[in-house]
Amino acid sequence: MSQALYRKYRSRSLDEVLGQDHVTNILRRALEQGKIAHAYLLTGPRGVGKTSVARILAHEINQLPYDEEVSHLDIIEIDAASNNGVDDIRALREKAQVAPVSAPKKIYIIDEVHMLSKPAFNALLKTLEEPPAHVVFILATTDADKLPATILSRVQQFFFRPIPTEIMARQLMNIAEKEGFGIEEGAARLIAERSRGGFRDGISMLDQLSILATPDQPLTSAMVAEYLGLSDTSKLNGLLDLYQTGNNEQILDVFRDLENNGANSVVVSHQLLSIARNKLRQNPNLVKLVQQLIEVDRHPHPDLKLLTIFMNCDSQASKNPITPKKNVAETIVKKQPTISAPAKPTAPAKPVEKPLEKEEKTVEPPKKPTAKPKKTDTPLEIDWDKVVEKAKEKSLGLSSLLQKSQWAFDGEKLTIYAGTAFYKKKLDDAKNRPLIAEIITEETGMELEIDIIGEKKPPEDKKLAKIAELMGGGEEVKLEDI
Repeated sequence: MSQALYRKYRSRSLDEVLGQDHVTNILRRALEQGKIAHAYLLTGPRGVGKTSVARILAHEINQLPYDEEVSHLDIIEIDAASNNGVDDIRALREKAQVAPVSAPKKIYIIDEVHMLSKPAFNALLKTLEEPPAHVVFILATTDADKLPATILSRVQQFFFRPIPTEIMARQLMNIAEKEGFGIEEGAARLIAERSRGGFRDGISMLDQLSILATPDQPLTSAMVAEYLGLSDTSKLNGLLDLYQTGNNEQILDVFRDLENNGANSVVVSHQLLSIARNKLRQNPNLVKLVQQLIEVDRHPHPDLKLLTIFMNCDSQASKNPITPKKNVAETIVKKQPTISAPAKPTAPAKPVEKPLEKEEKTVEPPKKPTAKPKKTDTPLEIDWDKVVEKAKEKSLGLSSLLQKSQWAFDGEKLTIYAGTAFYKKKLDDAKNRPLIAEIITEETGMELEIDIIGEKKPPEDKKLAKIAELMGGGEEVKLEDI
């Protein structure tokens, strides 16, 4: 079985680590001077080299050759995602008291340390503050904000940055050359941009695409674009030009073409962001477009959000559709005196202007946008059983969550009581939230405001609610449901 490229080309020394010179330079100098800290924290986005640097640092501290295939008894790796309980950390504390077998230090690498439970952090705290002289902790995480301040204050923290596109593209081309297949510079850059600064993602993508290359045919930008579901760059550049002119008809044609080609709205928005960002120096007016495009992937209907951004551009708003009528009116005003000049040179101008003013006033009301009513004339009702059934067609997981939830509807806003903060987080995630909005729209025929609360629904009876509050919470149970 062949080895995955991201493992094959993992850094094995501080000199091989790319894009993190601000970290490796300090660590290298500290090792040279023998200044070894009792605890390190490596933080940053995924796939940028945190775990690799942790392993390299552990071997350098113990002056051992780094070989991924060889394990050492005095370098212990722990995955906090699966060993996050207080009992796991208590066991670690007991073993840490034992001296190393053969190396100068016993080193614990705890990956994804933010996954530890609160009791586990408390159990680790004292050992982390005053560890035995022979113990070094190297913690790694993608989410340092979830670590308690008491932990952060007891470690040396190093921040890893996303890998720059140029560095990653160059490395991908080097890997392709070593693996014996060709890749165009544009293709390598596309992969680097798509991986968003994560080396592991970029190399994994290259590994997948390498089967498309042949001895006579290198990996091209078109191959990469097709695999990633990217749209034609020239077409997107044209869309940005149309944004400047505000030609709605042509904008709709472009979006129709993108839809027919199966383009993903979120992917298109990311491509447009990249193109617009590169053009900001030449055209600072695009900054508003960039601000709006950032919101597309968080919107429940990204396709409609993207379309409305381009239909509501500034250049289009500056074109007032009523102005042609005003120009006609002005020409009439100018012509009226010449018609009535033989009888009365000045008087006719006044009676002509007054009806024209009234005429303009009657034309102006359509300019005001009509507010979309949130309520209908007849009371709007929601059949929750139907909502759960529709959710089952789209996602069994979402259906199960909605079935456990309670709800309330006041005619304008739907409130979903998830029961716990954990279930609220599940319903609020990027996959389920748009599905909920879509299902509710299908059921009611309207886009309603949806609020998700991580608590149980309070009792409708005020007295019961007061009693429940005094008793520390509770759930209302109707006799007919028993």
